[in-house]
Amino acid sequence: MTTYLPTIKQLQYLVALHEHGHFGRAAEASFVSQSTLSAGLRELETLLGVTLVERTRRVVRFTPLGEQVVAKAHRVLREAEELAEIVRASGTPLSGELKLSVIPTIAPFLLPRLLPRLARDRPELQLRVREETSGDAVESLHHGRADCVLLALPFPTGEVETAHISDDRLFAAFPAGDPGALPDQVAPALLDEGRLLMLEDGHCLTDHALAACNRPELRRTTSMIATSLHTLVQLVDNGLGQTILPEMAIEAGLLGNTSVEARPLKAAHATREIALIWRPHSPRAADFRLLAEELLAG
Repeated sequence: MTTYLPTIKQLQYLVALHEHGHFGRAAEASFVSQSTLSAGLRELETLLGVTLVERTRRVVRFTPLGEQVVAKAHRVLREAEELAEIVRASGTPLSGELKLSVIPTIAPFLLPRLLPRLARDRPELQLRVREETSGDAVESLHHGRADCVLLALPFPTGEVETAHISDDRLFAAFPAGDPGALPDQVAPALLDEGRLLMLEDGHCLTDHALAACNRPELRRTTSMIATSLHTLVQLVDNGLGQTILPEMAIEAGLLGNTSVEARPLKAAHATREIALIWRPHSPRAADFRLLAEELLAG
């Protein structure tokens, strides 16, 4: 009896459709036409003799069996990626394509220093950088969309290997003339819960800040949320409240052209750990450790 196996390309199309929930966006992400992607998925269903996706004009819905096949497809594609990585790892260190996800509270402050140096010193490295929130980045890692992730810990990552990069202190930031900025260090109890501005959920910096302050009620009383540190700083500069910022961002000039005043938080755990993580037993672990060394040097 002849067994016909799905192709890697068909599984990639299936995973892309599941991720984007739309044929057009899935095709765009796969760099093919929508008709090519649709035909590939129809061939896959014909090959397996089952329906994986229910198609309507408005909704793309995966059948229960389709969800199981997608979960397995993620693992198959990850294994295929690691097969290619074994070959790449046998060549020049830190070369070839490497997909790196970076969280938004690190990317704009560290990458501008790192990327030009890597381009100069590691010309055979094709670094593909994607900015994602911590949860999305970790999901990308475990589904094989990212090879490694630069993020801040603590954060639930699942089973990973980790390389420590640095400890990043947290600072309280105030409008010019705010009495809270008078001490050299700011105790969390001095933060005005009615004027605290934070990043929206999905950014681990908010969780790190609240943990450092040991004041969980602050999440409930936050007066305004923003999508980026740059927005937070502008809000504070215009006298709309106070916030908490990482030292990395301040050293990179985030407060430039503002009158915002920043003071270190005086708390037991007022830091976040910057780390590079990757899947355990990856054949490119040596490359990731080299990348971590490059990050340390930056």
